Amino acid sequence: MLLIVGSGVIYPAVYMRQNFEGSMLETFDITRAQLAECHSILGVIFFLTYLPSGWLSDKLPTRWLMSASMAGTGIFALWLSTAPDFAQIKWIFIGWGVTSGLTLWGALIKGTSLLAPQDQQGRFFGLLESGRGLVEALLASIGLAVFAYFLNSVGAGTSASLTAVIVFYGLVAIGLAPIVFFALRTSTMEAPPDPHRRGMSGFSRDMKELFTNQKIWLAALVILVGYQIFWVTYSLAGMLESIFQLSAVTVGAITVGRLWMRPLGGVLAGFIGDYCRVIPFLGILMLVAGGLLALLPALPATVGVMVLFPMVLLIALFTYGVRGIFWATLDECDVSASTRGLAVGLISLLAYTPDIYVPMMQSWALANWSGQQGFQVYYGLFGASSLVGFVAARQLTRLGKDIH
Repeated sequence: MLLIVGSGVIYPAVYMRQNFEGSMLETFDITRAQLAECHSILGVIFFLTYLPSGWLSDKLPTRWLMSASMAGTGIFALWLSTAPDFAQIKWIFIGWGVTSGLTLWGALIKGTSLLAPQDQQGRFFGLLESGRGLVEALLASIGLAVFAYFLNSVGAGTSASLTAVIVFYGLVAIGLAPIVFFALRTSTMEAPPDPHRRGMSGFSRDMKELFTNQKIWLAALVILVGYQIFWVTYSLAGMLESIFQLSAVTVGAITVGRLWMRPLGGVLAGFIGDYCRVIPFLGILMLVAGGLLALLPALPATVGVMVLFPMVLLIALFTYGVRGIFWATLDECDVSASTRGLAVGLISLLAYTPDIYVPMMQSWALANWSGQQGFQVYYGLFGASSLVGFVAARQLTRLGKDIH
């Protein structure tokens, strides 16, 4: 519960753009391109800190890292609420990259993995994903209510209303940090330090051990395929408007419905996966998600909302299910508790590369094929890649059987 709340309160501030993009541009007097530059900086910091984040989580207690992440994120949010200039905003995003990447990521995944019993990995990761989604949705909803209250009832301008939301996000993160620090008992999430694994020689030995572990590469491939399928769904709204000619309001209703599949998909996948072996189930889930994704742009452009709405909800249910349990592959990799954080860092470094190439692939497909055909190529390509994920999951299961 504390891991869910701790990680859930960090992201609403960092990804405020999802709900308040126009207001942010007006308040900080920046362009859309400048805001995109800030998020690119965030992506670069994440990429650079995946491995160090895992290493750090092997060295420091989870409660220290989690509470430092929360307090740091809140402090940077309060700095942003002073409406600084663009140069300072870039430094704030660098800070957020550190607090939501370096100090948080490895500790969160490693902590969940060690906390969960071996036969309950799916449900623990499913609950983490679902719980984070609920906390983020709840905070975003309160943030929206605060914004509307200041704008309409108090009569404050857009800038003052957004400042109130940013201060709210910042104070919540800072206020909950000491609770997580004192209440989170992390004895089950830590490994005693290994005296033979100190310094650079210990680090080199750990890295060599992980690099020669075939299961690490298979787990990374499974997560990579699952994450890139999920990434494609970010373009659903654009496709529904441009190809199927739905109104902005209808598309908004469909995409909000999609977000509510996050808590449902993660929990369902987690519990069903644990009941019938989580890794083979993940492979099947991925195959169905990929198939549905490839099928959507192949539908006639004349189909109505009665077909599209349930189709998008199904895609969301399966993709959030995949995302909810793909980190359960970590327990199958036979990695010791003292190097599990480093394993998280190494897998993340490989598995989250879709952040870099999927948007480029979308641009390439839509530039070379016009309209609906462009989306068919883009969705079809990544939908077909689910076969690779399915085979990798099968191989990971087979290796697990051979060893056990």
